[in-house]
Amino acid sequence: MSRIGHNPVEIPEKVNVTVDNNAVKVKGPKGELEETVSPRMDIKIEDNQVTVNRPTDSKADRSMHGLTRSLILNMIQGVTEGFKKELELNGVGYRALKKGSNLELQVGYSHPVLIEAIEGIEFEVDKNKIIVKGVNKQLVGQVAANIRAVRKPEPYKGKGIKYVDEHIRRKEGKTG
Repeated sequence: MSRIGHNPVEIPEKVNVTVDNNAVKVKGPKGELEETVSPRMDIKIEDNQVTVNRPTDSKADRSMHGLTRSLILNMIQGVTEGFKKELELNGVGYRALKKGSNLELQVGYSHPVLIEAIEGIEFEVDKNKIIVKGVNKQLVGQVAANIRAVRKPEPYKGKGIKYVDEHIRRKEGKTG
């Protein structure tokens, strides 16, 4: 049974949550998010809390129960605090520049790689660190993964773009 789904989600001050059929809208100080959730889930707002109830104990309903609650929690956290992912550039001559709202990477290719900012995503560059910020957790994670995919860290020297908290398993070089 879903243990996460049973927990109510607190609605902080300055946050407005509305439910229309299976569309949940959350409005807060940092922005506005909308998510379409499963129509089988029963979402109620009472006493500054959002509760999610499921109709049956089938496997599909149990899995959607916890997912729906987590999506609503992430939306509320996003419009109040926001989300961020930090990436680190490792390599000689590797650098990142912020050009307008876009990000330009020079990571060992013959040409610079331009990453355009999607609406709701903001980049910050600090020496060899790239910070991706936004209110939508899923979008922030996807953009950070796309930046990392430009030059994945290699296991011999550790060159490439990696998450700050990521550990690269190093391999031994040739032995002769």
